[in-house]
Amino acid sequence: MELFCLGLNHRTAPVEVREKFAVGTNKLGTASMELVSLADATEGVVISTCNRTEFYLAAEDAKDALGKIETRLAQKVDVDSSVTDHFYRMEKIEAARHLCRVVSGLDSMMLGETEIFGQVKQAYGSALEAGATGGILNKLFQRAFSVGKKVRTETSIQEGSTSVGNVAVDLAEKIFGHLKNSEVMILGAGEMSRITAQSLVSRGAKSIFVTNRSFERAQELANEMGGSALRFDDWQSALARVDVVISSTGAPHAIVQRADVEKARRARKYRPLFFIDIAVPRDIDPAVGEIEEVYLYDIDTLEQLAEEARGRRQRQIEQCEQIIDLELAKLNLPGT
Repeated sequence: MELFCLGLNHRTAPVEVREKFAVGTNKLGTASMELVSLADATEGVVISTCNRTEFYLAAEDAKDALGKIETRLAQKVDVDSSVTDHFYRMEKIEAARHLCRVVSGLDSMMLGETEIFGQVKQAYGSALEAGATGGILNKLFQRAFSVGKKVRTETSIQEGSTSVGNVAVDLAEKIFGHLKNSEVMILGAGEMSRITAQSLVSRGAKSIFVTNRSFERAQELANEMGGSALRFDDWQSALARVDVVISSTGAPHAIVQRADVEKARRARKYRPLFFIDIAVPRDIDPAVGEIEEVYLYDIDTLEQLAEEARGRRQRQIEQCEQIIDLELAKLNLPGT
């Protein structure tokens, strides 16, 4: 009996491909049984999240079962067979290690995320209840859950931000204590501004104001963020009320001058104001950061902090991988 995994995720396939193979939560048990039938396998588990769909199987002949399932899956979802180029294929110990990495959050878009643990557990539970699993996959998944728990309790993989946007948001939380009810203004409607603003909203920011030289683009981003658009000539008026300013306009010179902030200080009652300047060239005059209650971080400072966080995170990844290897050595799966 051999173990193998066939899957696609956010790294190997765009969303328009992933959605073709997505399986609803309430259909995972049925899908696992269908998987066993499609591949002429003995056991099967289907995992399906927004970022991945994976098929774990135990069969007498892994290569034969893989060939069958690839062809039949493409036929089932009515797509060209070339879609299988997006699949990754793993056998034996490689498949077992991959599952452990998935459950531990090491294969996620956001490293160390915890949601995937519950999603895999639910998928396995559905397959178990449907009668699609047996001794091999039961043993594998139970070990993977044990590994995932160990990784999260013995390492700090969930801690720390590794992107410029997340580092900026972490800094904002340190300054304000929390971001609940804070107000944010975005100068420029670029991708990095959008991502950073989304992080702020996820941490509790109350409202978003978006301004851009193209008012139409400002409206688009504001609608996406559930915020309000401002005319570019009016952004100075919002300084009196916001707590955080994210700037990335692409202008050839500084947009925000010290005089703009000084003018708003009295109306703000000298409350802290946090500037995230992720533009190159810089949007905010460095002199703005000399104002007592103003905190200004540019892209170089944020990238340095993010790089330090990545270094710490890499050491945690290595520790996680060691835990996985040690635990898999105890598993002794057939065919691995």
